[in-house]
Amino acid sequence: MTSHPATVLVLNPGSTSTQIALFTQDAELWREELLHEPAELDRQVIRQLDLRWMAVESHLQRVPSDSLAAVVGRGGPLKPLPGGTYAVNEPMLADLSSARFANHASNLGALLADRVAQRYGIPAYVVDPVTTDEFEPVARLSGVPEFERRCRSHALNIKAVARQVADQLERPLEQTNFIVAHLGGGISVTALRSGRIVDVNDALLGMGPFSPERAGALPLEGLLGLAFSGDFTFDELSHKLSRQSGLMGYIGTNDLGEVLKLVDGGSEQAAVAYQAMIYQIAKEIGAMAAVLKGQVDAVILTGGMARSTRLVEELSTRIDFLGPVTTIPGSLELEALAQGAWRVINGEETVREYV
Repeated sequence: MTSHPATVLVLNPGSTSTQIALFTQDAELWREELLHEPAELDRQVIRQLDLRWMAVESHLQRVPSDSLAAVVGRGGPLKPLPGGTYAVNEPMLADLSSARFANHASNLGALLADRVAQRYGIPAYVVDPVTTDEFEPVARLSGVPEFERRCRSHALNIKAVARQVADQLERPLEQTNFIVAHLGGGISVTALRSGRIVDVNDALLGMGPFSPERAGALPLEGLLGLAFSGDFTFDELSHKLSRQSGLMGYIGTNDLGEVLKLVDGGSEQAAVAYQAMIYQIAKEIGAMAAVLKGQVDAVILTGGMARSTRLVEELSTRIDFLGPVTTIPGSLELEALAQGAWRVINGEETVREYV
């Protein structure tokens, strides 16, 4: 009988695809991106569950069932909670199925993982969900008593790259202070003290820099003017601010490569918008340095835009006085999910319960 090394299956549902991968403790064995026709995807993500399950199920034959130690799914919008690895349970499944906190593709991560777990009799987990909330009390006050600042960020990748840099420094994550800037379609600039997200701009509809498609912080008088103009419903304005602003609003594209082509082609409008985005990112990084009282072990640039050497170099000239600037381009989401499961399996971390 052939003996296989223990493995963890990872599931990461996105807006039009579902990533699936298999990891041993030391290596990635394989990964696939299962594409879904947008026309087949219901706007209510819970109605996509069966379609996505059929796509995932067709790949389960590639998984040696005798070696599967756990399955882990992307953590969707849940109640605000500390980071860590959580067991998938009935309260979590209920909140995700009802889209209690948001209707987002990542709601399906735990639901798909639960189906795999039921089939193979293994535990199912989520790791550092998008609503990971580790704010200190002073970070919550918005200036308006009726609502607070919210801790919403690319927590999964932010914590993964922080762990990687801590390993490079040969220090426990709990003994580091990092500023992590996840630079993608949305931008999260995070103050990470002792491994905890103590402050971050709201990466969807909140403060911080404008991004390739999001508005970031806005002058309030101008925003009130839009809101009461009669030209937008609430949902329409929300869509404009989260999907049709930033570079998309100024230039008509959210593709950084296309923006740089326009800049090099002599477009003054593209050049100013591109430089303004870098300027705002640098300002937010500076603000997070103040949160950490200047005690910054490294500034970490990650996410899709960090693949641009040009952007990284131009941004670094504004921030390298704060400390060493490290770049980890792209996203380590799949690896981070697997590592979260392995930390529990190996007894390095206590699994958390969602209640």
